[in-house]
Amino acid sequence: MKRILPVGLLALLTACATKTYVPPEVQTPPAFKESTDWKAGEPADAVLRGTWWEVFGDEQLNQLEAQISVSNQTLKQAQARFDEARASVRGARSALYPQVAVAPSVVWAKPSGNRAISPFHDSYADLLLPASVTYEADVWGRIRNSVEASRTAAQSSAADLEFASLSLHAELAVNYFLLRGFDQERELLESAVSAYERALQLTQNRFLGGLASQADVALAETQLETTRAQAVDIGVARSAVEHAIAVLLGVPAASFSLPTAASLHTPPAVPVGLPSDLLERRPDIASAERLVASANAQVGVTSAAFYPIFALTGAAGFESSSLGNWITGLSSFWTIGPSAIITVLDGGKRRAASAQAKAAYEEASAAYQQSVLVALQEVEDQLSALRILSEEAAIQQRAVDAAERSLQQATLRYRGGLVSYLEVAVAQSVALQNERVAVGLLTRRMTSSVLLIKGLGGGWNVATLPTVDE
Repeated sequence: MKRILPVGLLALLTACATKTYVPPEVQTPPAFKESTDWKAGEPADAVLRGTWWEVFGDEQLNQLEAQISVSNQTLKQAQARFDEARASVRGARSALYPQVAVAPSVVWAKPSGNRAISPFHDSYADLLLPASVTYEADVWGRIRNSVEASRTAAQSSAADLEFASLSLHAELAVNYFLLRGFDQERELLESAVSAYERALQLTQNRFLGGLASQADVALAETQLETTRAQAVDIGVARSAVEHAIAVLLGVPAASFSLPTAASLHTPPAVPVGLPSDLLERRPDIASAERLVASANAQVGVTSAAFYPIFALTGAAGFESSSLGNWITGLSSFWTIGPSAIITVLDGGKRRAASAQAKAAYEEASAAYQQSVLVALQEVEDQLSALRILSEEAAIQQRAVDAAERSLQQATLRYRGGLVSYLEVAVAQSVALQNERVAVGLLTRRMTSSVLLIKGLGGGWNVATLPTVDE
């Protein structure tokens, strides 16, 4: 019984110095407001994978995305930060083991003969070869909490690396679809230019035949050149996006180009799942949660400062005044013994450090909960955008069809001499404008799909975070 009491008291004091970590509670709705088609227990083939961009079925995009992990400089920075954090963990864990130091020295000295007490006045040599061992008994969990703080901070850095990768891949996909939208819009304008060239030729022929006025010819020519200028102007925005893609791929903008291709298709269906899934699927949320755990461990470190530090120290070696008998039995020495450091008065330093650590924990907890709210908002934003844009695209397609019919009627009436070219020009302008709006809507739907996938975590899962051994 007498042996049990000290052990129990030690365990109680250790528990007082270490705060058990419990992740902060967050409120998540039972379902996304904008998602009405989710199903519990969806089949595995409906779940986003790591290479989520493949759901768009664009081989050119797949090839570009594969280069991100190899050449992107921002991603390399994030990887270096993770490597730094991982090395910090190894440094913190080293305090769990005895520290051994060897400090050989050779000193030649001649004391002053005028010292108050001088046993001799001749010079002498002191050859010292000591080895010291220090081991701190982690009674209050100070070292263990330091290791835990470093470990969870490293896990946060790993999650930051994954979020950087997710963001860069998403940024590349968004830029790619913007570029393809510009390609499709320019193809539309170039097709209109060809149609307007034919209309100008028709108007010039009618003018020569006395069936059209000079004003009709000028109007047809104005519309043709205006559309040509618009087709050229698309190149400005396309070049900027192409250069941005080059930077993402880690290559100079001057040495990178993408051939023109109008390859926009209807965006794929994206499996959404439940709001609570975001806690496991968003690397930025996982990073924030790991920072909370790190701050909690740091609270344990500052709490342990209120208790004594127990250490076992020892030293052994050889000391002699001559090299000949330096490494001999008579020259050997050793010391060993426990020690304790008890801070009696520090002017409130430990209490300030403890209060600072607790405040940092509260800050990290609030940041974690805020990250969850932001993640929920981002998903809801893209879900509503996709729903509204889909409805708008259906309406816009009806406007495109109606504008095309109107253009056909105006052209027939003009050929029959019933109207001036002004009616044709107006119908052409309306038709082209509606087609460009339709292309813009399709581009926005594609980019919203990418941002939705990013908001859902892109197939990442918290289980992929590195463990202690890793």
